Amino acid sequence: MQLPHLDLTGIRILIVDDNANMRRILRTMVAGFGVKSIYEAEDGADALEEISRNDPDLIILDWLMPLVNGNELTRRIRTSHAPACFVPIIAVTAHTQKRRVMQARDSGVTEVMCKPISARALYLRIANCILNQRDFVRTKGFFGPDRRRFQNPNFSGDERRGQPVDDGYTLDGQSELPQSQPSRASGESATG
Repeated sequence: MQLPHLDLTGIRILIVDDNANMRRILRTMVAGFGVKSIYEAEDGADALEEISRNDPDLIILDWLMPLVNGNELTRRIRTSHAPACFVPIIAVTAHTQKRRVMQARDSGVTEVMCKPISARALYLRIANCILNQRDFVRTKGFFGPDRRRFQNPNFSGDERRGQPVDDGYTLDGQSELPQSQPSRASGESATG
């Protein structure tokens, strides 16, 4: 499988991990992909400050951290009314039990990556966030990227995507946040 070629020089990435060695490894990898603007935070509280200060285009975060962990950080980002609520989030974790992966998905992460990580796997997750952007879904208990990655064209049930559903919940008005936001990544081209 040939990797897609992306020009990542124009995007800003925030790396959030309490382990300085892991932050250095991730920084080295994304710098190797051509990313010029890389920011770091050692916990979720620092990450919230970096998000407001640097407006990252992508966040890579460790799932288990002291104080504000990856789950809580993701929920805070997704429930904020700032434009940063749409930022793609890649959760990195050594805990790969199905319930933990589902918890990450249900809190609003875009991608989950299991340790040990490889540069190829990280690049593919970043490329997927850029090339295959998912619409955001807002319900009473969830706001984040659509958790369903694939549409089944043969499904015709009442809950088919795109069908109006009267669930007593209304979407934001015109003056509030939209449901999707375009990417700032430039020079995107897929080769393969």
